[in-house]
Amino acid sequence: MSTHKKQTIITFKADAALAEALQTVPNRSEFIRSAILTALENGCPLCQGTGILTPEQQKHWARFIASHSLEKCTECQAVHLVCEAAPEPHGH
Repeated sequence: MSTHKKQTIITFKADAALAEALQTVPNRSEFIRSAILTALENGCPLCQGTGILTPEQQKHWARFIASHSLEKCTECQAVHLVCEAAPEPHGH
């Protein structure tokens, strides 16, 4: 009995520059799988990776940002949200 999960082939269109760049990657399938999983795991929870907020999300964001700010960490340089009511310590 096989322990391998059934795999599905997915194709996508790429411009010439991307296709050429991918030709230099030794294991393209693994590289693409890894890149997609990383993107899905690290997507913005608000826009869910689209990069665009709906008008309704923009209204919620406007209310949220009224009591929060975006700041750059002086230690690690990461941009992060800070709640004006309860600033949190650096988590490094």
